[in-house]
Formats: sequence, C-alpha cells, structure tokens
Amino acid sequence: MPFDFLFHAILRATRLAVSLILFSACLTAEPRDSATGNSRREPMQHKEKEPDQGSGAFATGRYRNLFQEAGHAPREIRARIDLAFQRLFHGDPDRQAVYFPAGRNSSGSVAYLSDINNRDVRTEGMSYGMMIAVQLNRREEFDALWNWARSYMYREEPDHPGCGYFSWSLKPDGTPNSDMPAPDGEEYFATALYFAAGRWGNGPGIYHYRNAADRLLTDMRHRARRTGPTRQGIRTAGSMFHPDFAMVRFTPDTEFTDPSYHLPAFYELWGRWGPEADRAFWLRAAQASREFLQKVTHPQTGLAPDYANFDATLRGGPRDAFQYDAWRTAMNWSVDWAWWRKDPREPQRSDRIQAFFASQGIAAYGNRYTLDGRQLGDSHSAGLVAANAVASLAATHPRARLFVEELWKLPVPEGRYRYYDGMLYMMALLHCSGEFRIRPPANH
Repeated sequence: MPFDFLFHAILRATRLAVSLILFSACLTAEPRDSATGNSRREPMQHKEKEPDQGSGAFATGRYRNLFQEAGHAPREIRARIDLAFQRLFHGDPDRQAVYFPAGRNSSGSVAYLSDINNRDVRTEGMSYGMMIAVQLNRREEFDALWNWARSYMYREEPDHPGCGYFSWSLKPDGTPNSDMPAPDGEEYFATALYFAAGRWGNGPGIYHYRNAADRLLTDMRHRARRTGPTRQGIRTAGSMFHPDFAMVRFTPDTEFTDPSYHLPAFYELWGRWGPEADRAFWLRAAQASREFLQKVTHPQTGLAPDYANFDATLRGGPRDAFQYDAWRTAMNWSVDWAWWRKDPREPQRSDRIQAFFASQGIAAYGNRYTLDGRQLGDSHSAGLVAANAVASLAATHPRARLFVEELWKLPVPEGRYRYYDGMLYMMALLHCSGEFRIRPPANH
C-alpha cells in the first residue's frame, strides 16, 4: 500500500474520532455564561407538592345538614332560610331589614348593610352580606354591596395609612367615621370574591372578582408601612398579617390580635387559590391559627377573649373577657373542622364550650363571661345562640343537637340588635343546613 494513501486514511480516521468526542461533549457539558463562567442550564423544574387536602368537605364535597339530622324536613329547612333572607335583606326597613338599596352609579346598583344599633355601615357586615348573597346565589345583592364598598369604603390614596384596605365604619351617606380598616372585613371580602368567581365567573371592572381578591390578599400580606393623617390622628400601618407569627393583626397599626379574626378554613383556601408567591404563607397561617386558638381558649370552659397577644397571653382590661367579638371563635374553628378535619383538638373544644353553656342553662345563658366562667352579662343573645349551634359541626357529644334545636327555635332577629344577631343567625342557618359551601374558582 502506498505510504501517502495510508497517511491520509489515518488522518481521516483521527479527525472522525475527534469530531465524535467533541459532539459528545456538546451533548453533556453544561452551557456556561461567557461573563461569569457559571452554568446557564435551567434548573430542574420540580412540581410543587400538593397541600394536604384533609378529610373534610373540601376533599369529599359532603356538607352535613344538622337540621335534617335533627329530624327537620328539607322543604321546611329551605323555607326557614328563605324567610330569614327575605326579612333581613328585603323586609320592613323599620324593624326587619339591614340591607338598604342606595341608587346607582356608573358601575351599577349600590346598597349597604347597616348596623342598626350603631347607625353605621361596617366592613364586617358588608362582607358578611356578600358571603350570604354568594351562598344563596343572589348576585344582584352581592354586586350592589360590593359596588358600595368599593365606591365609599375602599382607600386608594397612595400616601394614606389605609391604602389598599377598606374603612371599617362609615355613615350611610358614605362619610367615614373611621378611615382605617378592621381585618375581619377584608378576610370575608376576599373569600366571598373568590366564591363569586367560582359561582358566577368574572365580569368587567370591579366585578372581576378574582383579580379583586388577589389584589386584596397581596395588600393584606405585603402592604408597606405608611405614616399619615387619619380622622383619628397620625397613624402608621402596614400589612394585616404579622410576617413572623403568620397571624392576623387586630388592625394593621397594632401588634396584637383578635381571636375571632382567626379563620383557618379561609386561609387553607387562600393557600390554594391566592397569588402563588404567598400560598405557602397562607398555609402556614392556617396552622398558626389552629395552634393559637388551642392556646387562647380556656382549658375548662372553651371560652376565648376578645383580644389577645400573638402568644395567646391576655392584654389586661375588659377585652380579656368572652364577649361580642369572641362569640365567633367556636364558629370559626368548627367550620375549619367541617371543611378540613386537620386538627382533632377542634371537636374537643366544641364539646367543651357546649358543655359550659349547657351548664349555664341552654335556653338562658348570658352573653358575656370571664374566661373561667363567671357571668358578666345576662342577655341571652341570638348571635351567640347561632354561633354555639355552628359549634355542633365539630362537636361529638349528643348534646350538640340541643344547640342546633335552640337555633331552630329562634325567630329571625328584629329590632335594635338585628344587625349583628341577624348576620350570625343567617350564616348559622347556612352552616347548619350544609348550604355554606366552598365554591372554587375556575380551574381549581
């Protein structure tokens, strides 16, 4: 074989081997940034672990009808709910109704829900009214309330301490009594808006319910601290939730909490439906509230105070007692059990608080107590009767049916105190009939 032919054959084989080695290196080597030398390979995408679904109504889709379990007929239950809604929303304005139409603006009809006793309009009641409306498929009333809240309560001034929130108390003509917020209103606003997006879909402008809920949750979690003048003087306010404790503040300019504002059932939903960046925080808030509610309630009576520190210690003063705000705590933890069933201490607390009120006379107990059970107020209030009936969603003792029957026997609240009593009564009817339901947004 001629030498030059052999030389060129070896050279071609060597070039082919080198090319194969280089090609293989291109397939396996990480791409590098020319400036830093660091790898430019995209990080491996890991699917986010699904949060624990629990074993309650969220996972099963089943909601207990406590009235039916007690022997009441479905038609009878439906009639009771419809009567309560008709009277509280469209009844006699002098002695029954708390819902009042107030004309129209560029976004449509407006209406407010009034605290009759205090002669004002509160975010608490407006958001409760919206929640009741979405549960009963009453979009007209829902949109009118939301329009009033956005038109008169919502603060958009960028330098105001309440920017991004809703003024908690206004006169019926829309003039603020206070231009700072109370977070229980925002919590119910956000959840009612998500439910509306699921039940009716989103509309234009302020009626894009999902966008409104997302924006509100973002401000509740991240709103920067701002200092400025308010009707109550100079205030400095920031986020509604403490970032370290993952707990709701009493107001965004304070460093303590209100046990009745703790709504772990809602936070679990926000941890699935809210802005993605904050979902882990809301799931942490749900667990933090479960631990807090266990610590803040009395170990014998199950009673909680109106206000408390984040570590569940009392603050000193009259708000250390179980009274009007605190009525709602048993309702909150019992709904959490009904929807999620994640904390087995919740049924124990419901049994405990119902045992205490049964010991006080189930048809006659008062409405205010020290945490260890000394009576402070002797009124037998419909709102507390309603909340104690909802506790039956978690209670395990047979006496739970007695509390449901006490709610059933109540007439629809009328007169001076029909606002707070009536809202708790209306929501309790929905909870105890299995009609207060999770209504997921589309694609969930």
